[in-house]
Parts: sequence; structure tokens; C-alpha cells
Amino acid sequence: MLRTAESVSPMHPDKICDRISDAILDACLSQDPYSRVAAEVMGGHGLIYVTGEITSAAVFDVEKLAKRVAGNQYEVKVNLVKQSQDIARGVDPGGAGDQGIMVGYATNETPGLIPLEVALSREICRLLFDKFKTDGKTQITLDDDKIKVVVASFQNASATDLKREIELWLQKYGAGADLQIFTNPAGDWSCGGFEADTGLTGRKLIVDNYGPRIPIGGGAFSGKDPSKVDRSAAYMARKVAVDYLKKYNAKEVFCHLAYSIGVAEPVMAVVDIDGRKEKVEGYDLSPKGIINFLELRKPQYERTAEFGHFGNGFKWDM
Repeated sequence: MLRTAESVSPMHPDKICDRISDAILDACLSQDPYSRVAAEVMGGHGLIYVTGEITSAAVFDVEKLAKRVAGNQYEVKVNLVKQSQDIARGVDPGGAGDQGIMVGYATNETPGLIPLEVALSREICRLLFDKFKTDGKTQITLDDDKIKVVVASFQNASATDLKREIELWLQKYGAGADLQIFTNPAGDWSCGGFEADTGLTGRKLIVDNYGPRIPIGGGAFSGKDPSKVDRSAAYMARKVAVDYLKKYNAKEVFCHLAYSIGVAEPVMAVVDIDGRKEKVEGYDLSPKGIINFLELRKPQYERTAEFGHFGNGFKWDM
């Protein structure tokens, strides 16, 4: 069975935007754990635009944060307002900050309990980013569990250097004889990041989740405080999936949670354990319960925006 997944470096334009959004969230939570934050960022070609809704007692410099992540060469425009009272009316009593469906997943095929193709694409992306510190992408195709194709494109890195690093990395995986390696297949390149392309918060959903084989509910994570179930319930669904995987020594587990805006309890909470379905039991799945259980009011989110929200040793992975 062929399966493919990709990863992107933290200097990819979309990831820069995710990281700025989550840096803003962390700045708020570090001073006011009950901050309400929905920060969106678009950047490119000399300009970073920050917009959204923040209700918080925190005081910080948005422009300074954006430049710390992206660089000092950008003009930063900020348009932030307080959270809508209509939304706050549902969240204040403890209800979900929006409707939505969240999918959690866990598999026993890797130590991080994520799909193998995702783990490998992320691993080689980390390795190449640590080497070159630039905008880049990787992609892995597996044939069953054997690496069949490796694709890597990195700014300011020659195709030859990339191939050498990949071949060294592959030595521990015993790739098949028909292995293909594509490095900078469109040619070596030096114009990357915001100079080459625009970025937007929340545009790398599949990279943030479990790769293209696993369905997602659709909501982005970055820049959202944990009252937004798009984020907190997705993390909780992952935790439930991990727990059920371990409890039943299963091969893979899916967890689906669905919410109505302004309502604390989910309208659906089910797990699929190797094809067998059960109701989720034994957890407080209200937003408040999730936030307390996973300690989601702590500033910790900028790191989640770098190399995926799952399989990196966060509390919801354990």
C-alpha cells in the first residue's frame, strides 16, 4: 500500500504565520491565563498583517513579537478588537466557543503513536531544518513500510548537499532498491519565506494533524485560546485515542468529538478501536474539564506550531 505525507519547516510562510499567532497567544496566557484569543496572521512581500479578537488583561507588543519570529525587515500592521459579546455570551458560562467536529487518532506503528509516513517526513524535515535553518518542505512515500520516495526542497541548500544528508539519514531505515530521491527538483533556490510567497495562519491543517490518511474536523489550531474547541477538543480527542490504544493494546484508534456553540457537553463522543465502536466514557469533555485536565491555560503553544501538534511529547500525547 502506497502512502505519502509531507512536512514543512518552521520558516515556511504558513508556519511563520502559525508561529506568530501562537506567540501572541502565549504572550496573553503568560500574563492572563483566562485570555480569549483568536489571532490570525497573513504575511508576505514586506508586510505582516495581524488581525483577530483578543480579550485579555495582558500587555505586550504585537509588532515586536511578529518581528521576533519573522525578522525585523517587515512592516507590521495590527487590527485587533475584543471578542464579540455574542460569542462571549456562550463561552462565559462554560460552553464551547464554537460548533465543530474534532478527530483524534493514535496508532501503534511508531513510538510517537502517529502514522509512519508522517513521523518520517517530519523527522527528515527536522534534520534538514537543523542543518540549513531555512524555508523548506519534505515528503515521504512508503510502499507498505519501506521508503519508496523522498522529496526535499530547501532554500539556500544545494540539491547535492540535500541528497547527501538524506542518504546518511536513510542508512538506519534500509530503503528498498527502487528508492527515488528528489532534491530541489525544480532547481536550487534562494528566494524563500515571505520574500517568495504569502503565508496564512491555519493553512497547513494536514501537516498539523496526522497526514492525509486520517480525517480531520476542519478547524485550525494556531492563535486560538483553549475555550475554542477547535483546538482544545482536538487535543482531548488525541488524548482519548492514546488512552484507548494503550488500554486495549490496539493497532489504531479514532476518537470523534462534536460540539454545539455555547453548550458544555459534546453532542457526540465516540471511539473506533480497530473497527469496533464505543461511546467515550470516564472523561470530563466539557471545555472547562478539558482545559483543566490538559493544563491548557499555560503558555506552550508556539512550539506546537513548529513540527505538528501530535506525537511531540505534549500532555495530550501521553
